[in-house]
Amino acid sequence: MAIPHNHERQLSRVPTNHILTNSGCWLHDSQWIVYDVRSDPAGTVFDSPRIERIHVPTGRVEILHQAQRDAQVGVVTASPVDNRVVFIQGPEQPTRDWSYSATHRRGVVLDLHQKPLRCKPLDARQLVAPFTPGALRGGTHLHTFSGDGQWISCTYHDALLAQFDAAPGSPPHDPDQRNIAVSLPEPGPVLVPRTHPRNHSGTHWSVLVTRTVADPTPGSDEISRAYSDAWIGIDGYHRQDGTHQRRAIAYQGDVRTADGQTIAEAFMVDLPSDPRAMTRGGIELLAGTLTTRPAVPPAITSRRLTFTSQHRYPGIAGPRHWLRSSPDGRLIALLKRDLQGVVQLWTVSPAGGELRQLTCNPTPIASAFSWSPDGRWLAHVMDGSVCITDAATGQTHRLTTPQPACFAPSPLACVFAPNGQQIAYLRPQQQANGRVSNQIFVISTSRKAVARV
Repeated sequence: MAIPHNHERQLSRVPTNHILTNSGCWLHDSQWIVYDVRSDPAGTVFDSPRIERIHVPTGRVEILHQAQRDAQVGVVTASPVDNRVVFIQGPEQPTRDWSYSATHRRGVVLDLHQKPLRCKPLDARQLVAPFTPGALRGGTHLHTFSGDGQWISCTYHDALLAQFDAAPGSPPHDPDQRNIAVSLPEPGPVLVPRTHPRNHSGTHWSVLVTRTVADPTPGSDEISRAYSDAWIGIDGYHRQDGTHQRRAIAYQGDVRTADGQTIAEAFMVDLPSDPRAMTRGGIELLAGTLTTRPAVPPAITSRRLTFTSQHRYPGIAGPRHWLRSSPDGRLIALLKRDLQGVVQLWTVSPAGGELRQLTCNPTPIASAFSWSPDGRWLAHVMDGSVCITDAATGQTHRLTTPQPACFAPSPLACVFAPNGQQIAYLRPQQQANGRVSNQIFVISTSRKAVARV
C-alpha cells in the first residue's frame, strides 16, 4: 500500500488539551477553527473554562469567551454564513442541587463582530408553572446552525421530569428522555419571570420537534430517545414528487424490535418554513405541564428512514457519531456494521428508499465524519489515519501516515473546511511533562497526495 505524502500540519502547540466539535468547528471564512479546552482527551468531562479560536494560516490563538462565576463552557459550533458561534454554558455559581448535568445546561450565542464580545442566552428556561411557550424547562446540548444560519437545533433534557424520575412516589409523569429541539429567532426574544433562581430569558423561541414514549411498542416506529441530529442539506431536500422541503432534520432514534432488542435507526422530521407554524400548539401544550414534556407543534411531521431489525447486525453502530447530510440534501450518511461485523459508511435518501452500503473496507470507520462542501467526499478516521471516501464509488483514500492506536487521530472530529481545501482533526501528542493531550491538526485535501486503501 502506498504511503501518502501529504504533510499534516500541527496548529496548536501548548500542553492544553483541545476538543473540536464533530461539525461546525471552522468559521465560515475557513481561516479560523473554534474549540474548547476540556481536560479529558475523550471530551467526557465538562470542565472547560473558556472558548478559543486558532488562526489556521499562522497558529495565532485568541480567547473568545472566558467563563465567569465558576461556569464551564464547551462544544462550540460556528455559523456557516457569519461570525456567530454557539456553545454550551453550564450553571453559573453552581450549587449542590444545581451543578452541571444534562438538565442544567443551556446554549449561548456569541457574535464575534460585536464589541465587546458578550454571550447571549439562546434558549429560555422556566422551572415554575405556569410555563411560557417558547421556553424550555431543562438543558440543551450540541447546538448546530441550519444551512442558512437562521435556526439552531440541539438535544434536550427536561429538569422537571428528571426530578420526578429520581423521587420515589412521584405522580405519574413523562420520563425525562433525550429529545431534539429547535430554536428560531422569530417571533423574537422569550421573556420568563424570575420565579426561580435558575429561570432565564432567551433570544430565540425554542420548541421540541421529536416525540418519545416511555415504553415503545415492539416492532413499531415509536422511539424512547432522539439524538445525534443533523440538518438535511444546506437548503433542505426535494421529495420524490419534486417538491422542495426547505428545513428538515435527520436524527437517530432508539426503537424496540419485535424481539425486544433496543437499536438505533435513522429518522427525520420536516419543519414548516413559516416560523409562525412553530409557535402554534395543538391539544397538548407547547410549553408542557408539570408532569408532561413540551409538545411538538402539529405542523411538524416525522418519518422513519431505516429498517434494519432483520439485518445480521441490526441498528446504527460504531463510534459515537451524528448523522450527516450531503450539502445538496440528497443523501444522509451513517455508520453501521456490514455482514462481517465491520463498521462501514452507509447512505439513505430523505426522500425515501433503501439503505445503501457505501464502503467495503477491511477495517472499520473509527470516528465521526463530515461531507466536503461539494458533496463528493466524506472525511473520517480509519486504521490510524485521516481518510476520505468517494461518495459515489465508496473508494477510501488515506491522507495521513498510519499512527499507533495511542497516537491515532481522535474519533471526536474529522471536519472539512467550508472551502473544502483542508480537514481539521485532533491527534494526541505527548508533552514534555509526560502527559498526553489532544492537539489540533489540519491536512490538505489535494488529490495529488492521497493513497488508496
